[in-house]
Amino acid sequence: MGSIGGAELVLVLVLALLLFGPRRLPEIGRTLGKALTDLRKATTDFKTNLEREVDLDQVKDLHRDIKSAGRDLSETVNEFRDFGRPPGGTATADRLPPRKTPESGPGSESASPSTQPSTQPSADDRADPEQDS
Repeated sequence: MGSIGGAELVLVLVLALLLFGPRRLPEIGRTLGKALTDLRKATTDFKTNLEREVDLDQVKDLHRDIKSAGRDLSETVNEFRDFGRPPGGTATADRLPPRKTPESGPGSESASPSTQPSTQPSADDRADPEQDS
């Protein structure tokens, strides 16, 4: 079955004119036009809502995947923390010698904090010169 051609359209219009008369034909045309407009709008709204729902499902799937990846990462971090700890004992890192810092490393002078020169200005340096006059 094909589309409506010119001859079929003329036949439908003549039949509508005979059935409804010339006065009611414009009213029927307006009603059909509004109905088609409402149908197109409803179809567009349905399509938009359906696409939103599909997008929402994708977002939910991504959220689920991210939560799962977060749990996996947390488990891996916990396993890494527990690596080297004997069961029920202290970590082997507690028994290792202290880590050398740049201040106490080889080739640097080891000075106690009290003997190191201060880089902060003293009270005399901070005093306002105008107050002395």
